[in-house]
Amino acid sequence: MPNLIQEAKQQIEALLHSACEKAAAAGALPSGAVLSGTVEIPKDTANGDFAANHAMTGAKALHMAPRKIAEALIAQMDLEGSWFSSVEAAGPGFMNFRLNSSWYGDVLKAVAASGRDYGRIDEGKGRKVMVEFVSANPTGPMHMGNARGGVLGDALASVLEMAGYTVSREFYVNDTGNQIEKFASSIDARYRQLFLGEEAVPFPEDGYHGEDIRELAEAFRAEHGDAYLEKSVEERHKTMAAFGLSRNIPKMKSDLLRYGIRYDTWFFESSLHESGYVGETIQKLTDLGFTYEKEGALWLRTADILADNLRMAGKSEADIEKLDLKDDVLRRANGFYTYFAADIAYHRNKFEARGFDKAINIWGADHHGHVARLKGAMDALGLDGEHRLDIVLMQLVKLLENGVEVRMSKRTGKMISLSNLLEEIPVDAARYFFNSRPESAVEFDLELAKRQDSENPVYYVQYAHARICTMIANLAAEGYVVPASSDADLSLLSDPAEKELIRQIACLPEEIRLSARDYDPSRINKYVTELAARFHKFYTVCRIKGAEEDVLCARLFLADCVRTVLENSLAVIGVAAPEKM
Repeated sequence: MPNLIQEAKQQIEALLHSACEKAAAAGALPSGAVLSGTVEIPKDTANGDFAANHAMTGAKALHMAPRKIAEALIAQMDLEGSWFSSVEAAGPGFMNFRLNSSWYGDVLKAVAASGRDYGRIDEGKGRKVMVEFVSANPTGPMHMGNARGGVLGDALASVLEMAGYTVSREFYVNDTGNQIEKFASSIDARYRQLFLGEEAVPFPEDGYHGEDIRELAEAFRAEHGDAYLEKSVEERHKTMAAFGLSRNIPKMKSDLLRYGIRYDTWFFESSLHESGYVGETIQKLTDLGFTYEKEGALWLRTADILADNLRMAGKSEADIEKLDLKDDVLRRANGFYTYFAADIAYHRNKFEARGFDKAINIWGADHHGHVARLKGAMDALGLDGEHRLDIVLMQLVKLLENGVEVRMSKRTGKMISLSNLLEEIPVDAARYFFNSRPESAVEFDLELAKRQDSENPVYYVQYAHARICTMIANLAAEGYVVPASSDADLSLLSDPAEKELIRQIACLPEEIRLSARDYDPSRINKYVTELAARFHKFYTVCRIKGAEEDVLCARLFLADCVRTVLENSLAVIGVAAPEKM
């Protein structure tokens, strides 16, 4: 699909190249002169629609004043047949280009021709990318942090799809290990307390105290009665863990579906252990010389791996020593593999077994210490973790209710679950508010998310879409339907408010490209909010109903293009585009 922002920049580069050759041939620039630079959109469009700095970057090599270079280029520039009406030298040597009406018309024609695909680009060229996100321990209800990670991962996956990547969404289920043992022991304690009393059965200090554990114990009793009171601890815990997971995982899936998230794969950690893949992976590291035994445990030479990577990156020995790098246990003295060992096997599986070109994980900021270690383990396995594994660290969420922060803890049970949240506010509001820059903490204001006025940004954007749909329906009742692009005189769209709106429409493919490049889907929030603002301004300034028929048709066509782009943009972040509000 076309990206008319990038295409305009490329056209400027071609114009400058041609002008440079002509100026050199005419003797206005040194023979063989070659210029390079950047073409940007100025913050103030009063200075032009695009600005090129080639004259400034080439001044030293050409031994000329930038302004003189710019004037020489402009004198030789032929804008005939281009998207530009004029170019002028400004300041110390910038060249400011102004768009003509054909570019504005071509933007709207591209929207009409592309429809639901407008904004889609081919930056990724079909490369396989996995986005793994949420991956919460299945030991209790999902909470606000999971809610944020969910929308960040899902929106990022959508952005990457729009950018031309083949994307798979994955949830990694930690259904084995220490957390599951705590989960089982918590259910077991509550189960036995139902028969023997709470004073007779101490609850594990590090257990899960939430009401959901009591409910699981009650359900287990309803199904099995007292049959498990006399069974061994090992048998009780194995059965109760399986019982709890059989209830919790479907609930996680249904909550996420309600939140608009559908995964391509639910990958179970236990499958790695049962298949022997963890042991095989650790043996591979051993065969490569990256492990050693100490005190009965098997260790990964993490410090050596990371130090070598840092040396390759140009770090000094003194800087490396300051980091106090540590090795990691892969297999404990009791023969059990650590979580890190399973994580290494899991990521090896992503690259080696399933062939993903890139794996992107959305993690909480508290996992930052794990990033280099996991990348290093991939490097040790020859899987290029430095370039193929990317981690997006997100800050936590502060939930505000009546201006006061609500504290959350899965273990104590004092928390706001995802399902609780979605009973309080609409899914669209939750997704919009949580899709903010991952490195920034979110203060989630419940009252604002519930408001149905322009102070609530998601309402403001959705209202713009509904407003256009209502206007189109009303005009259709009067006999004015959205014209085909060939039947609308788009050159009539010359008001500054119309041009501002079309420029914003043109930015969607570029915003998709930048969002994918930076792993920052929050750019789409900002983009669509600005698009709604520019539409509301246009709607106020430029009369549609009652305008002369050819002007009405052109403006109706523009409004319908805005409707398409609003819908496409909201779809990327998983927010509905209602026709009525």
